[in-house]
Amino acid sequence: MINDLREGGRPRPAEPEGLPKENMKVAIYTLGCKVNQYETQAMEQSLRSRGHEIVDFSDAADAYVVNTCSVTAVSDQKSRQIIHRAKKQHPEAVVAVCGCYSQTHAEEVGRLEVDLIAGTGDRTGFLDLLEQAVGEKRHIEAIDQSFERRVFEVLPAGGMASRTRAMLKVEDGCVNFCTYCIIPYARGPVRSAPLETAVTQAAQLAAEGYREIVLTGIEISSWGRDLKNGKSLIDLLEAICAAVPGVRVRLGSLEPRTITEEFCRRAAALPNLCPQFHLSMQSGCDATLKRMNRKYDTARFYESVELLNRFFDRPAVTTDLITGFPEETEEEFAQTLDFIRRCGFAQMHIFPYSVRPGTPAAKMRQNPKAVKEERAHRAAAVAAEMHRAYLEGCVGRVYPVLFEQPKNGRFSGHAPNYMEVLADGENLHNIVQNVQIIGIDGDALLGELLEEGDGTPV
Repeated sequence: MINDLREGGRPRPAEPEGLPKENMKVAIYTLGCKVNQYETQAMEQSLRSRGHEIVDFSDAADAYVVNTCSVTAVSDQKSRQIIHRAKKQHPEAVVAVCGCYSQTHAEEVGRLEVDLIAGTGDRTGFLDLLEQAVGEKRHIEAIDQSFERRVFEVLPAGGMASRTRAMLKVEDGCVNFCTYCIIPYARGPVRSAPLETAVTQAAQLAAEGYREIVLTGIEISSWGRDLKNGKSLIDLLEAICAAVPGVRVRLGSLEPRTITEEFCRRAAALPNLCPQFHLSMQSGCDATLKRMNRKYDTARFYESVELLNRFFDRPAVTTDLITGFPEETEEEFAQTLDFIRRCGFAQMHIFPYSVRPGTPAAKMRQNPKAVKEERAHRAAAVAAEMHRAYLEGCVGRVYPVLFEQPKNGRFSGHAPNYMEVLADGENLHNIVQNVQIIGIDGDALLGELLEEGDGTPV
């Protein structure tokens, strides 16, 4: 629970002085990562269960919630812009702020004169305070000490009713303390969802009709560390896959240390596990990785890539890359380019380094913006070549595709390796059907539907 509740700087009364407003209209704007997206949909579900209505952020509402991000200074700026917009466009409504920016920069958010300030903890308590802020028209601040958190907060899993893919948050917090990252301060230590709870939620999502579940968290590779019962991520993965045999299960971002021979052997035996593995890399140069305080070197990372390729048939190994990290030289960047070519990634997310004030990297010697962006452009060109090569290797194969929505006159879906597939067809939403890949259309695969039982999924 939130352990530092203040009303305008004074202790909040134990009992509310007024009644929360019934049938509120609430709009939520979400910035940042999939965990923020997950927590927003959980809050929306909870608000609906309380009798409130969720409306678009551009519509009239009683309360506007901004779920903020603070991964970079640019994220802080975007959060402030959305808060300012909400206050300007809806001066009579309650404006509430939660998320990583308000957790780590509560004083800055306080100067924006919003009605409710909370952080990243106790979403249920935050909704209680939101009802009070609207019903009683008073200012409330509720920021806890993130490092004191020890219990995983279980929130409703899923997404909007029309979606085919659901997220299941199984972990929160991080203690890696990479030199460029403020998230450990925003989220606190590792807290894991109990295995039984995660399995129950996965089964509920399957019963609701979702055809794919994505396991997400701040650092899911650390799942189980705090439970101290000998269980690790592979144990959770086996339990969830067994509980939902008719549902695809996909992993979120992983640390390379997760990928061991035992992990791969056990994971490869799970028929409904999607063979897409997003390994967090950030740099392909050992000197840069050391400055980043990453917990591996390029040799360990490459070992993970080789293990995945040995145990899975053409898995999609994807990654993140930061270019122009402080003190990165041209020679070090050249090492990174050589390394990503060796790994042969199916897809990459590439970001020029963005200073995050308050982190050790912010105090290091910075590269000029033009250098960071030029290196990102060069890395993106290599990534595009590798992505094209991976797509070409898919042609001629058969994949079970989960179709999601119409796109450019065709239906769009994703293969288990998360490559987008386009095929001619109607009323395919939330249907899994075998597709023969016949070509490439831009960044997507072009396929032909096969009759049920025709072809062997790869």
